Amino acid sequence: MGARNKITVVGAGNVGATAAHWLAAKELGDVVLVDVVEGVPQGKALDLAQAAPIEGFDVRLVGTNTYDGTENSDVVIITAGLARKPGMSRDDLLKKNAEIVTQVVNEVVRRSPEAILIVVSNPLDAMCQVAFRRSGFPKHRVIGMAGVLDSARMRCFLAEALNVSVENVTAFVLGGHGDTMVPLPRFSTCAGIPITELLSKDQIDAIVKRTAGGGAEIVSLLKTGSAYYAPSAAAVEMTEAILKDKKKILPCAAYLEGEYGINGLYVGVPCKLGARGLEQIIEINLTAEERIALQKSAASVQELINVLGI
Repeated sequence: MGARNKITVVGAGNVGATAAHWLAAKELGDVVLVDVVEGVPQGKALDLAQAAPIEGFDVRLVGTNTYDGTENSDVVIITAGLARKPGMSRDDLLKKNAEIVTQVVNEVVRRSPEAILIVVSNPLDAMCQVAFRRSGFPKHRVIGMAGVLDSARMRCFLAEALNVSVENVTAFVLGGHGDTMVPLPRFSTCAGIPITELLSKDQIDAIVKRTAGGGAEIVSLLKTGSAYYAPSAAAVEMTEAILKDKKKILPCAAYLEGEYGINGLYVGVPCKLGARGLEQIIEINLTAEERIALQKSAASVQELINVLGI
């Protein structure tokens, strides 16, 4: 047997720590948790390591405040970044998080030149672009987590409306992460049956709207933070598809070079994930209305890129 896979998770906040939990529980590899706050990654890694005898996962978990010990990681999940503080403009947040992602990428790339980067930091699509430019990695090794989460939210709401197992429901979401996402009901199914045959237009519209505001809904309930169980699970599903070479098609933020008529931008599209990372972008024919919605989504990503000047 070869050595175990190695996964570095940057950021030991709720998303990073919960990702470490899912990774360990699935025994996907040894986990290194990195965070600037002294003691936090060490403490969370130790706590999780002490759950191993109970849950029966044999992986090493370590926490560190430096990047030493992350060498030769197979996958690096980047969750580091600031949450928006009161009085902070979106542009301030954007520039601050771009700095953080740049620092992370510089450290990671030096130590793990063959790694595949999964970016979770917000604003997602723009942070992918930063990681891609700063890393110098080929585009198949820098992908963003957004669509898996957005489609999971939609699947959750659809299963509830249809009163069926979540396993029966597939949902299809394209575009940027946020208000401009593009859910595609005609490609969303329940046991292979298009949901447009099973739910009224009003029901579907309500679910699409709730999906687009899914993150904000949780923030308004929690009041002191944002979602982390589903976002971390989504990053881990992508990691698993890569490490197990599943060739699984998942909606991810990928660097487009002409696909869907978009060039030089990270936008959410259906991606086949396997051992090389992003192995194929699946192109589907969109209606004029869907195409306009996707272009609008790309334009809002472009605005952020312009602010950053990358």
